[in-house]
Amino acid sequence: MVKNNPYITRLENTIKQMLVPLKNIPFNLVIKSISEQKILPFDTSSKEDKKLLRDLKKVALYSGRSINHKGIVSKRPNEVGNYIEAHVKSALNERGYSADVPKTTNGQKKITGYPDIEFTDKSGKTHYLECKTYSLKNFSTSLRSFYISPSNNSKITENAHHFIISFETYIYKENSRKNIFKVKSWKILTLENLLVDVKYEFNSDNMRLYSTENILAEGKIS
Repeated sequence: MVKNNPYITRLENTIKQMLVPLKNIPFNLVIKSISEQKILPFDTSSKEDKKLLRDLKKVALYSGRSINHKGIVSKRPNEVGNYIEAHVKSALNERGYSADVPKTTNGQKKITGYPDIEFTDKSGKTHYLECKTYSLKNFSTSLRSFYISPSNNSKITENAHHFIISFETYIYKENSRKNIFKVKSWKILTLENLLVDVKYEFNSDNMRLYSTENILAEGKIS
């Protein structure tokens, strides 16, 4: 009988531990760990933060009106949030903020990943904003709706407030190919008290997936 290799045994045990999701991790600690930046708490007693919230309320209202002017054409509801970003950025700029795609630690703009928008006020203070959508059908469910992945080139480069503007969407018109979505209401969230979970993923690439040792048979179609 061949004894188990101690290294393989340790590796198997490590993988088993990885399969157990980590629950209720404070989001502010996640941001500090992956970016070395802090989430600044929203202070309801601060004049600056009160003004910021008043402006964000107007941004949400004006964005919603802009969206509803023509509606958003999309096949799937989960794609609607991507189109909303442009309306929110435009509304922020109209309110006197400078809103754009966040720059990463190497100074390049990056569209994908958290957060969607970086905006600064007249004093140069930075804030981060994510755009989301929801429907009343899934509003109170445990369906995963918020994601962030660690990166060596983070989009978070400043200590800042972290907000979400989320719109309740509905299908205004539908047909067999694409639907027209509009919005009914909005919510503004602050994320310093958000709790998140970690679920590990195993992945590969085409080079390893289609390696010779994996291919059992192949052929051409004439």
